[in-house]
Parts: sequence; structure tokens; C-alpha cells
Amino acid sequence: MDALNQMSNSFSGWGLWIALVGACLGTYFCRAIGVFLSQSINQESEIFRWLAAVTYAMVAALTTRLIVMPLGLMATVPLWVRILICALAIGVMVSNPAKRLVPALLTGTLLMVGYGVIR
Repeated sequence: MDALNQMSNSFSGWGLWIALVGACLGTYFCRAIGVFLSQSINQESEIFRWLAAVTYAMVAALTTRLIVMPLGLMATVPLWVRILICALAIGVMVSNPAKRLVPALLTGTLLMVGYGVIR
């Protein structure tokens, strides 16, 4: 109880503003360094390609985890429905990859919402 009171006192008055200013400075300082360093990055370098590959692999792993082992409300949807909706959204995406990202995301979202409404 004392810790809760101490934390409540530290975030009242000037403590809250100091925490907000500190968080803003930390966030924008890192962003400013990124903007400054981005001018000297060669996008065709091997390290940049490796970073892009790792980023895409992480997004693919997270997406697969969300489909196969979801948490919360998504876990109530059967696995075959999740895979079917994902396959349909990928089908929309493959039909014209240059212009189908938003329609594919919209298809998946609407099908999942439709399943929730029908169920």
C-alpha cells in the first residue's frame, strides 16, 4: 500500500509533467538520430538487405502466430475458419499484388467481422 501511495504521489503535480517531458525527449531524440543517420545509409548494402529480411521474417512469424495460436476473442474462432479467411485474403492479394494490399486487408477484416456477426 505504501508503494502505491508513493507512486501516486510521484505522479501528481510536477512529477507527471517531468515524466511526460522525459518520455517526449527520449522518443524524439531517438527519432532525430534515425533521421540524421538515414542520410548515410546505403539501401543496396548487404546489412540493409539483411535487416529487411529479418524484419519481414518477424512480421511473418507474428502473423502466423496470430493465425495459429491467437489469444483473446480470436481464439474463439475455429482454426479452419481463420485459415480459410487468410487464404481468401491472400487470393485477393495475389490477383494483382501492386494494387491489392488494401482490398486484401479489407477482405480479411470484413470476413472475420462477418463470421463474428453470423455466429
